[in-house]
Amino acid sequence: MKLNCDMGESFGQWAMGSDQSVMPWIDMANIACGFHASDPDVMAQTIALALKHQVTIGAHPGYDDKKGFGRRSMQCSLAEIKNLVAYQIGAMQGMCALQGSTVSYVKPHGALYNDMMDNVEIFSAIVDAVASQPSRPSLMILAAPQLQSYQAIANKQGVTLLFEAFADRAYTPQGKLVSRGQPGAVLHQSSAIIEQVVRLAQTGEIIANDGSVLTLKVDTVCVHGDNAESIACIKALRSALKQPLKDA
Repeated sequence: MKLNCDMGESFGQWAMGSDQSVMPWIDMANIACGFHASDPDVMAQTIALALKHQVTIGAHPGYDDKKGFGRRSMQCSLAEIKNLVAYQIGAMQGMCALQGSTVSYVKPHGALYNDMMDNVEIFSAIVDAVASQPSRPSLMILAAPQLQSYQAIANKQGVTLLFEAFADRAYTPQGKLVSRGQPGAVLHQSSAIIEQVVRLAQTGEIIANDGSVLTLKVDTVCVHGDNAESIACIKALRSALKQPLKDA
């Protein structure tokens, strides 16, 4: 199971995250494209770091909201959403081209990601933007129990979906992420994070916050590397995932 992480979210003199420490331990880098965070120089530096460590490059477009770090929903039309996603993918493609690389996938950021999973029309607009790209990148979305309509839209446009789970987030019985404003929404103990991800890798199951069992198809798990503790957790998680699966 591949690990992905949001990267390149610094801006000018403001540093966010620990990209240098995290990049060697992940498989996929979701690189900010300049709207919710980043700038051309940060994008270039993050792409170079990903290439150095042979990490797959993804575009991480969000709402045009640096002040809110892309975590606030915006009242955009479907055409505006399609355009802002295509614009940011294009920016990342251009920066990748400078270093002989390309965008392999797209993962919307923050509120745009959540809105996509709550509104199939927004998802469809994002699929349109992704499908328009000559390199035919994949689109990363939240793994959930009922995604037939999403899969049908992607299939119609010829867009491959990558299904993602979150290492440090609690889940509702419906397969949604527990809202960050609720107690227990974020797992802080490394042992709990590792237990959740290893169980998912071994069985395809996650225990929801009411104790029920969710069965999910997952291609990749999102991790976060904002501090020394989280980086240590990523290293431990990488080691745990290399162990043979039980009953394999």
